[in-house]
Amino acid sequence: MTATYSEDSIRTLDWKEHIRKRPGMYIGKLGDGSSGDDGIYVLLKEVIDNSIDEFMMGFGKAIEVSITDKTVKVRDYGRGIPLGKVVDVASKMNTGAKYDSKVFKKTVGLNGVGIKAVNALSSKFIIQSVREKSAKLVEFAGGNITNDYEIQKIEDENGTLISFIPDNIMFGNYHFRSEYVETLLRNYTYLNVGLSILFNGQRFYSRNGLLDLLNENMSTSGLYPIIHLKAEDFEMVLTHGNQYGEEYYSFVNGQHTTQGGTHLIAFREGLVKTIREFYNKDFEPSDIRASIIAAISIKVEEPVFESQTKTKLGSKDIGPNGPSVKNHIIENIKTGLDNFLHKNPEIAEILLKKIMDSEKERKAISGIKKLAKERAKKANLHNKKLRDCRIHYNSKDNRRLETSIFITEGDSASGSITKSRDVGTQAVFSLKGKPLNTYGLTKKIVYENEEFNLLQAALNIEEDIENLRYNNVIIATDADVDGMHIRLLLITFFLQFFPDLIRKKHLYILQTPLFRVRNKKKAIYCYSDDEKVKAINELGANPEITRFKGLGEISPDEFKHFIGKDIRLEPVIQKKGDVISRLLEFYMGKNTPDRQEFIINNLRIEEEVA
Repeated sequence: MTATYSEDSIRTLDWKEHIRKRPGMYIGKLGDGSSGDDGIYVLLKEVIDNSIDEFMMGFGKAIEVSITDKTVKVRDYGRGIPLGKVVDVASKMNTGAKYDSKVFKKTVGLNGVGIKAVNALSSKFIIQSVREKSAKLVEFAGGNITNDYEIQKIEDENGTLISFIPDNIMFGNYHFRSEYVETLLRNYTYLNVGLSILFNGQRFYSRNGLLDLLNENMSTSGLYPIIHLKAEDFEMVLTHGNQYGEEYYSFVNGQHTTQGGTHLIAFREGLVKTIREFYNKDFEPSDIRASIIAAISIKVEEPVFESQTKTKLGSKDIGPNGPSVKNHIIENIKTGLDNFLHKNPEIAEILLKKIMDSEKERKAISGIKKLAKERAKKANLHNKKLRDCRIHYNSKDNRRLETSIFITEGDSASGSITKSRDVGTQAVFSLKGKPLNTYGLTKKIVYENEEFNLLQAALNIEEDIENLRYNNVIIATDADVDGMHIRLLLITFFLQFFPDLIRKKHLYILQTPLFRVRNKKKAIYCYSDDEKVKAINELGANPEITRFKGLGEISPDEFKHFIGKDIRLEPVIQKKGDVISRLLEFYMGKNTPDRQEFIINNLRIEEEVA
């Protein structure tokens, strides 16, 4: 039966209804906080962006952020919103001062949408502005005004205080992870030298901008001292390490553009052009950029981003009357880097050796790569190790952020997931036995080892991590000793050869229940002993308790509960200060006695809870 298309089919949504019905247009995706790009962090960022814009205009040197349970508070000491416009700023679309370029120049937010999205997607939203000892406070719920207080006199500094609780109807059983919040706040301070951010009593501050960022975030030691260049509306830092891949941090007007954009494309192009001209050699771009660790920041008037979440720059020009982004960046790199290398011949010599070493390794595995590609193509066609999904992630347009691939062990586990999955967005890759320990090996092994070659081909990450076919790469192994070992081997593989997969927060561990507690009316799945005790107390007398020993024991019907909307994922996070080479050497190297002593000293025996 065909639906009738008439005047009654046409309806107009008000601003808050539209945001709640189509949240992806405003915050990318919802999520539960396990991923760094989940919506609750975008809400926090939208609020802080306004405070950052005040600082960039010269008002307010401190921002206070607190997250207690699920309540978020952000207080800045800028000029404060004009008191008569507080309601409009929080609840009228396309309303804000940033349309006036005389008031706000080179800011992050320009379209007057962000704070309204926070309001509409929060079960409680409070906004207070203080100007000249007077304050205006308004309370909302789901975008609707619940209390609109009269302007009152107050003994407090100018600025804005926003408090909100993300709506669990929209975000489910969400939680904020301090690692993601701290990374966000640290980046703000690197890009805004002199700004102090307090987060739950911890202070973040930077004196040296991007230089501090690289020093504090590098996962490996640089081969030479960090090169730091600054010019008008431009700053960059770079060095090379010994890791595989390319490590970039890019920013526009203080906004972390995690997906790059026109400025990062120009940076990579300008670097290759400058290096080729300096050494007068036609190096391959991949050899120049291999193992690079770099950050770039530019300022642009009225920036154009490719989504509301502002993670990818689309602007072609620095400003209405300025040069193109491409020319501005390439010219600054060409001038600054060329001068630096001429003045520092010892660093130029180290850089040249690194490029030539990369060239040598690339040529050594070029023949193997061709054979490996052919082998992977045949294996995928005939062995069916990959049960693909219909839709794939495309980082260039942020398409389908929920796309996932489960890396499983054994036929029974992969069979259960395959039968339970959403074939539209969830793929399954079956491992054959335990993977090889790749610590200390070169990338040649990726092509020689059948399992890793096929996995690399399935993920489509050989040439560039940007080609990744699934946004979430999920290790789904048993929660026993063997399963834990396989997890470590896979994480070692990714850390060793594709660290960007972890740095860009694409890698997760699937959490599956350890117990099922049920009676005739209800079944509760428990992920820990504590949850099991609560379930027993809830269900009362003598419930049936099942201990799951492996994924293969969980039926496809049950598995649907664990990989659907209630999926529990534990992100694999590279924390600040982690030195990957040392971690891998200790946990995956040949120092067996040291590890045995570590295990004995840290062994914890817990009593089984009946």
